[in-house]
Amino acid sequence: MKNIFKKITVLAIPFFVTLLMVSGCKEYLEVQPKSQISISDAFGNVANATNAVIGVYDELMGDNGYGIRINMYYPYDSDEMIVSGNIDNGRRGIGRYQLLLTNAELRNPFLQLYRGIEKANLCIEQIPQMALYANGSDAEKKELRRLHGEVLTLRAQFLFELIRNWGDVPAPFTPAYKQEDLFIPQADRDVTYAKLIEDLKTATDLVPWRTEVGPRNERITKGAVKALRAKLAMFRGGYALRSNGKMERNADYQTYIKIARDECADLMAKRGEHTLNPSFEDIWRKLTSFTYDPFGEIIFEVGAGGSNSNSDSRMGNYNGPSVNAASRYGTGGGGLLVLPNYFYAFDSTDTRRDVTTTLYAVAATNVKSPRRLGEITDGKFRKDWRVPLLQGTALNPGYNWPLIRFADVLLMFAEAENELNGPTAAAISAFEEVRKRAYKGNEGKMGKTPTDKAGFFDAIVNERYLEFGSEGIRKFDLIRWNLLTQKIAETRQKIQDMRDAKGAYANVPQYLYWRNNGEEIQWQTSFYKPSTTTTAPAGWTRLDWRQHLTTNLIDGMQLHAGIARFFVSGKSELFPYDQATVDAYQGKLKQNPGY
Repeated sequence: MKNIFKKITVLAIPFFVTLLMVSGCKEYLEVQPKSQISISDAFGNVANATNAVIGVYDELMGDNGYGIRINMYYPYDSDEMIVSGNIDNGRRGIGRYQLLLTNAELRNPFLQLYRGIEKANLCIEQIPQMALYANGSDAEKKELRRLHGEVLTLRAQFLFELIRNWGDVPAPFTPAYKQEDLFIPQADRDVTYAKLIEDLKTATDLVPWRTEVGPRNERITKGAVKALRAKLAMFRGGYALRSNGKMERNADYQTYIKIARDECADLMAKRGEHTLNPSFEDIWRKLTSFTYDPFGEIIFEVGAGGSNSNSDSRMGNYNGPSVNAASRYGTGGGGLLVLPNYFYAFDSTDTRRDVTTTLYAVAATNVKSPRRLGEITDGKFRKDWRVPLLQGTALNPGYNWPLIRFADVLLMFAEAENELNGPTAAAISAFEEVRKRAYKGNEGKMGKTPTDKAGFFDAIVNERYLEFGSEGIRKFDLIRWNLLTQKIAETRQKIQDMRDAKGAYANVPQYLYWRNNGEEIQWQTSFYKPSTTTTAPAGWTRLDWRQHLTTNLIDGMQLHAGIARFFVSGKSELFPYDQATVDAYQGKLKQNPGY
């Protein structure tokens, strides 16, 4: 997305992660940093300090950030979506959980996250030391405090991403130039979480609310800090894979669940700042058309721009429906596949189904053709929704990545309140607010909300499943609930049952019949009723639907067996440290369990 908060990197300083690429520490520390400006100049006035903070934001985006790898490789396979194609030592190795230490997709995002931490640490140190921080004009002091709050939040986001993928990671909180040994030990993630949650409490008082700072941009505001603090607290209060190879939850988990509940309650009381967009589809239409959303449902988003691999995104090019480069929409799609059980998890009247999933590909002639049941793709970031169109083979559509939406706040509140007090009226109201939007116009079909604690928790697990498809959330939710192993097994069984037309899937049709109505697809039969014939009516074309599950192969195996094929409970919940990082630490880094 074209940034209002324009990105400029101004600091060329030695980073913690640079050390991972050299063999010795002493020589590295003797090298003088090659900077165009000194640190004192970089933090000599508000404008320069702002540019330094923009340099921290830079490390969120690009191919090694939330442009493709962290947000579209790392969260899969799960029980919603999988990476497409046969296994390799890259993104598909990640998706199938065959994570070799030489996997090239692990190292560069890891380094970029630490580069972001180093930049943030320098800003966190320097900004409060600026003379203007205490003695400037009211406007200068206000802006510097905002910048301070922003970098505290950014550091928390970088470390959060490292923790949820690698577990007990080194957690530097001071700039590299002050560290005697840059190969610092791994930190207990619980201690790191506690520090970050306290930092975010500080940041809350430093940054403004969204409506206090004028037009929308990608800068962090108070709602983003509070929502991120709630999310970190939910993870600190959840299950995690420990060094003993066991999924465990700390005895003090309710302390953090309460923090999350309270932060969400504060946000829910400020509906003039953030609330649900009344239309689920409109969230994504606005995002893909670079349009301001007055509801502010996307609370924290990563800005993309520049049409390059360092600062732009690949959403819509990598994922979404497959679009031929010769079409008016330009090239795109196909990197993620929607699992058949996920498509059928939606009720036919749930408006999220046809936004989150796409049943078509776009040909060079712009005409849509249907995809079979094992070929459905995700849809929130689709290339053919882009306004203006981006024709040709451009790799970077410029879509922002949404890190936290208000729907997440509502469902975190409902989950936390249920954990603490059971399904209270407030918890049910928050849960049903999300659900009512999904069934807008058909609220009578949304079903009855459970009123027992266990039943309500299961309903939340399912609602987050339906609400956040392809947003990089599901796998990590399942880990913090200690449900990933169970859901992978259930998914394999569901797809096998669907293939065999058993149980809940007895009515899934073997074939569908379709034709084009102009460029669009018109369906002759229902997705929810069995096929009555194997012969297409005159003027219609037969599509293998459930039939496709009997022939579609992934990794040489039936689809249901190929999902997360090499997943091992007690190992695969975390990534390994790549071999180059292990070698650089010279025995000081403990590898994650099972690798």
